[in-house]
Amino acid sequence: MLSQLTTGFVARLRANDQAAWFELWETFGPVVRAQLTKWGGGRIGVETVRDLSQETLAALSDSIDRFDPTRGARFSTWLLAIAKHVLGDEIDRRMAQKRGSGKKALPLEEAWMRGGATVGVDEEYEASVFRAKVEAAIRAVQRECDFMEFSIYEMRVFDCKSGKEVAEAVGVSEPTVSRRLAKVRELLRSRIGETIAMYSFTEEERAEPERNGLVLNPTKADDALFDEAVADIYHRQQMLRQEDERLAE
Repeated sequence: MLSQLTTGFVARLRANDQAAWFELWETFGPVVRAQLTKWGGGRIGVETVRDLSQETLAALSDSIDRFDPTRGARFSTWLLAIAKHVLGDEIDRRMAQKRGSGKKALPLEEAWMRGGATVGVDEEYEASVFRAKVEAAIRAVQRECDFMEFSIYEMRVFDCKSGKEVAEAVGVSEPTVSRRLAKVRELLRSRIGETIAMYSFTEEERAEPERNGLVLNPTKADDALFDEAVADIYHRQQMLRQEDERLAE
């Protein structure tokens, strides 16, 4: 059964809510571009990948009214199927040009909507989509917290500084650091749950946080593992975005 957040998200896309489309592409654009580059196998350049990623968004827009998430496909499969369709059209077009003939783009095959469809999905791609969801939650928390609160979490968790070092850096006591850290962690757990719900179409996807060390209904003992998992995802996403920006230069 779809969550209200997921249903609302799809409804916003169908209503052409530009903020929803921007957030979708801000979150998953680097993942799709990395997958297109992998699939291209050196046959397509960076500029073409960028163009195809934009075409993927346009194809999503064209297909959203026909999309039925209740048929069992994962959110990640939805994204990947559209990207694969767009890349296939580009390769077919190039081959047709070499032969000196035109080739009409094939219609988007929607068999991927069924549960169990894979369209070339692999574990690394699924992991990258999950990390993108968590990064979106981190961005949401950063916008919601005041600067000092998020800075404390960032220094303590992402930069691996001690409580004493953080306290000295921001000019507060260590107990204050601990309280602010706990506050941001609690908020982040909440936003991760909401973001996963928004960008998930199956129970399997909604169970991903705990499988990846992000216990959302924790005991005190889970806090350190949660922070460690969040930090690992944060740094992986930073590397992905840096590579994405490097290729765009």
